[in-house]
This record gives sequence, structure tokens and C-alpha cells, in this order.
Amino acid sequence: MYSSVLEVETMDPESLLKAMAPELKKSEWERSSFSFEKHKDKVIFTIKAKDIAALRANLNMITQLLMIYDKTKKLVRSDVL
Repeated sequence: MYSSVLEVETMDPESLLKAMAPELKKSEWERSSFSFEKHKDKVIFTIKAKDIAALRANLNMITQLLMIYDKTKKLVRSDVL
């Protein structure tokens, strides 16, 4: 069994999870699963996988969603300024 913990610091964990919600609905597959915990200033993702390829796939999915969230947040901020 492989596992990884990804801790994402953010001022607004609620909006991060809301933006990722559609993709986070399915959190269990045949070879891997993940869970997340919302804290005051961070979100912690815990990934468990039967093999390294499945672990990598989940890490890639989460990091891609984080990149999209970050880029969108920057665009919204630049429109406000």
C-alpha cells in the first residue's frame, strides 16, 4: 500500500473545496482512494493507493485542480484591481 499526504495552505479553504467539489465527489476507485480535511487555514488531502501508478494518478488529479483554482483566483484578482 502506498500513501501520501498533501497539505495545501489557503486563506479560504471553503472556496478551494467548493471549486474542486465536482471532481472530488468520486473519491474512491478500484486501486486508490483519497480523503480531505478542511481546517481553518488549510486543506489536507490523504491519498491511499494499491500501486505507485494509482498514487501518481491521484496526485496528478489533485495538483491539476489546484493549478486551475490558483490561475482562476489570480484572474479574478487581476480583474478586481
